[in-house]
Amino acid sequence: MWDNARFLNAVADVLYLVAAALALWAVAQAAVRAPFAPVRTVSVAGSPAHVDAEAVSAALEGRIAGNFFGLELADVRRELAKLPWVHRVEARREWPDRIVVRFEEHRVLARWSDRSSGDRLVSTHGELFDAESDERLPQLAGPPGTEREVARRYLAFRELVAPLGTEPTHVTLSARYAWQLRLANGIVLDLGRDQARQSLEERLARFVAAYPRAAAHLNQRIGHVDLRYPNGFSIRLPEAAPEPAPARKRT
Repeated sequence: MWDNARFLNAVADVLYLVAAALALWAVAQAAVRAPFAPVRTVSVAGSPAHVDAEAVSAALEGRIAGNFFGLELADVRRELAKLPWVHRVEARREWPDRIVVRFEEHRVLARWSDRSSGDRLVSTHGELFDAESDERLPQLAGPPGTEREVARRYLAFRELVAPLGTEPTHVTLSARYAWQLRLANGIVLDLGRDQARQSLEERLARFVAAYPRAAAHLNQRIGHVDLRYPNGFSIRLPEAAPEPAPARKRT
């Protein structure tokens, strides 16, 4: 075997390749760990409404290690994704010493009532997130894990009641999966549970179509409507305040 020139040449070629690979690996590791080429700037691309460069610097300070070549962009994205309002993060290197990040922020849809963790915000994607908002927002609620469905149904209900010149201010899905709406005009609508023979949207559309005539006929404010009937709905009027008793005449 050792007097086989072809075999020895092949072994030598393999050893050369291994040595070259090890040398390249050593150079790469040295470049990653070397003090030169530090990251000097983290820039925010675009104009996010709720995230600024100061918040980015604070989020990354002391948590990210490595120079321009060795910095793990996945670590950058993971840390910045923890910031309020951040839905998605992109990060890229820009020679010679810059990291550029771009944010996709949550678009707030409503507030979410959660007994276990308090009020949170829910996005147009139906995702819960923790952030502060001064906006006057509708209130959604439901069992854990139903955020996307409640958000989707809220958008559908809002479109259906728009012809009445109002919108939902509260949409609640109970633990028994029954739906209730409170509209901006004060009307409370019990939609009940979703059924294969008649959807929630069909019940609500039936009410919207009949409401102008019913309101004109009653000629007073409607308080509560039960839409759980298969062929109609019932209306409960607000209770009238009792008339004050006449004052006694002193003699």
